[in-house]
Amino acid sequence: MGMKVVIVGYGRVGARTALVLREEGHEVTVVDNDEQKVERIEKEGFEVVEGDGSNETVLRRAGIEDADAIGGLTGDPNVNFAACMIGKEFGCRAVMRVSEDYRKEIYERYADDVDEVIYPERLGAAGAKTALLGGNFNAIGELTEGLRISRVVIPEDAPVVGQKVSDIDLDSVGRIYAHGRKREPMTIPLPGTKVEAGDQLALLAEKDGLDAVRQTLLGED
Repeated sequence: MGMKVVIVGYGRVGARTALVLREEGHEVTVVDNDEQKVERIEKEGFEVVEGDGSNETVLRRAGIEDADAIGGLTGDPNVNFAACMIGKEFGCRAVMRVSEDYRKEIYERYADDVDEVIYPERLGAAGAKTALLGGNFNAIGELTEGLRISRVVIPEDAPVVGQKVSDIDLDSVGRIYAHGRKREPMTIPLPGTKVEAGDQLALLAEKDGLDAVRQTLLGED
């Protein structure tokens, strides 16, 4: 059963997040105030509302009243925060983007009021998507509690070659959050993406679970 999600801001993070949510069967409406972007969003087949995402009237036009989640994913944290606060009034899960150089006290002020704050510079659309769906993956907090970010290049004889990325089960000790072909930038894998030899996988894994993750991905004891 898909969720209904409003994405405010169609930059790199917002666009990729919208695409992946749609691929996974969720209903996405995008809000952006840039006329050229609005045309592009329409061409890409999304419902789109042109206007300021921090304005309640604009968000009502985007269907905020019966949405399940809102992502404030513009480059402007004030717009993102205002959008999230309006979304909260309508019972939405609210995910807000901040930039990496935020002072801790500002981050904490926002974090108290929204469901999740993400730094997309670190985790890209993967963190945004999971945060919006309410996954058990806290885009920042868990990184400090025994979690490690790792990158793995998949050799030809690895057991995961030919498997869909979404089917690889790392139990509860790890999570794949991005994938890339040889020498290509890493992005969130779409649901049908299969692993090929030479691919790179980016994963979050508990330090204690790294051996189990290596065994699953590489077949190494």
